[in-house]
Amino acid sequence: MSDQTILAAEQISHLYPDGIHALDNVTLRLACESFVCLVGPSGCGKSTLLRILAGLLPPGAGHVLLDEQPITQPQRRIGIVFQKANLLPWRTVYGNLSLPLELAGMPVAERDERTLAMLNLINLEEFADTYPASLSGGMAQRIAIGRALIHDPQVLLLDEPFGALDALTREQMSEELLRIWARHRKTVLMVTHSIPEAVLLADRVLVMSPRPGRIVADVEIPLSRPRSLDLLHRPDFVALTERLRHSIRTAH
Repeated sequence: MSDQTILAAEQISHLYPDGIHALDNVTLRLACESFVCLVGPSGCGKSTLLRILAGLLPPGAGHVLLDEQPITQPQRRIGIVFQKANLLPWRTVYGNLSLPLELAGMPVAERDERTLAMLNLINLEEFADTYPASLSGGMAQRIAIGRALIHDPQVLLLDEPFGALDALTREQMSEELLRIWARHRKTVLMVTHSIPEAVLLADRVLVMSPRPGRIVADVEIPLSRPRSLDLLHRPDFVALTERLRHSIRTAH
């Protein structure tokens, strides 16, 4: 992990047309190759913040910088994954993965090479010709992550990507994400409602206040890597989860 900042939000505020004040003066910086999780109560503006960082939603005030350059629209250098995989049902796993490369006009030979490499990374080579209706939720989310990574972005934004999965699959997907991140070392910002998930995955966890959302705590996670689910019952892991729970309960 580098100390160099790749993505920064400066004094971001946002008020929706219906009067909902989603964010208030949010400032954050993501270091290159860092893994940061964002937690907070429901409705505190986490998803709004991610959409602003991705260039999908203009902020009401403040600005976002990617490598010190302002973001005013979606960027190929930023990938985003939502809670729903949003796969195209009429395209196979291979077709869904390769879609961003097709839209970018990449030559067929290079597109095939990248798609096959991504199928290998997400361990779905044998499902290349399978359609989404036959996939489990965890497999669909692996494809969504692979699709976001396939054009080699510098930053990956994850908006509660495992929120719709059962507890066991969610734990398995956390380990999968750790494995993928270890291979590619992208800068990651992930929204999650699971405090253990945040501690397992992140270098830092940012805590947001109730709406209008503000960053009220920045908690370093000093657990060594590589990490696995074996950490979940260690005293230092449990202590970190309790510290984050206290930060969320007392946020205002």
